[in-house]
Amino acid sequence: MAAQGPGPGTVTPSLAVQTPSLAIQTQGLTKVFGRVPAVDAIDLAVPVGSTYGFLGPNGSGKTTTIRGILGLLSATSGGCALLGEPMPERAMATLPHVGALVEGPAFYPWLSGHDNLARLDAMGPDGRSSTRPGRIGDALARVGLSAAAKKKYKAYSLGMRQRLGLASALLRPRQLLVLDEPTNGMDPQGTREIRHLIRQLGEEGSTVFLSSHLLSEIEQVCSHVGVMHRGKLLMQGRLEELRASAAPKLRVEVDDPARAGQLLAGLGMADVAREGNQLVGTLDGLRPQDCCRQLVEAGIGVRMLVREQRSLEDAFVALTGEGFNVAG
Repeated sequence: MAAQGPGPGTVTPSLAVQTPSLAIQTQGLTKVFGRVPAVDAIDLAVPVGSTYGFLGPNGSGKTTTIRGILGLLSATSGGCALLGEPMPERAMATLPHVGALVEGPAFYPWLSGHDNLARLDAMGPDGRSSTRPGRIGDALARVGLSAAAKKKYKAYSLGMRQRLGLASALLRPRQLLVLDEPTNGMDPQGTREIRHLIRQLGEEGSTVFLSSHLLSEIEQVCSHVGVMHRGKLLMQGRLEELRASAAPKLRVEVDDPARAGQLLAGLGMADVAREGNQLVGTLDGLRPQDCCRQLVEAGIGVRMLVREQRSLEDAFVALTGEGFNVAG
């Protein structure tokens, strides 16, 4: 659905300098509930044309951040700009170009999916009735709801409700799409379909801001990523930069694991662990060829040596020191 303007009484500080190359830009954005900062002075920088994965566990501040940048709640401090325009001063002009799915979408339970979209379409800009059926039909088809268009919303499953929320965001072309956990409640097939749709939207030129607690979801569709943890933005950048932030591992199979482990630890390899006749450790600046040479010169037979690139999960653990939900 199109993002709505700020609610009554909300005052979100604007950004002093807007950068046109950024679709979303925040500076010191902070939201405090009582004495607890749910969002703690974050500086988002979402490039135009990117598919930006906003990654973090449930409760890390992702949804609060999204509600703040869309003007759905007032920030305690800091500033925000969308599509190069200061918010909330330019909200009325900017938000029609923004589609959003935030938490559970709200629809009339007694109306069908089609009729709910018809009401939303009539409220939007350029809501001409002559072209409405085409817009609604295209949006329902893109999210796989054509067959359920006449079904009442109250009979929709959670996954179908998420799909209808996505359809509402796609009634018109959007420069920016903000999607908060869009695959929530979907089965594996539905999740794959939505991932494909997100890729298509990016290829068509929309900037997609995708919030998720699922590493696999982010890893498969996003070009950029930001990591939230306990209200703080720990890092952001291109996906490969996040992966590179965790040092690669070395896995070796040797004929004398005990002696090899001592040698590798002496060279400076971190976290050397034994798995049968294999050893795994973090290279931490060491070169695999140098490790191999030292083992051979020490008379230790090397049967296998593999450099393992760290996963997105490894990078997250390296940043936060905590585990993560990697379910797809």
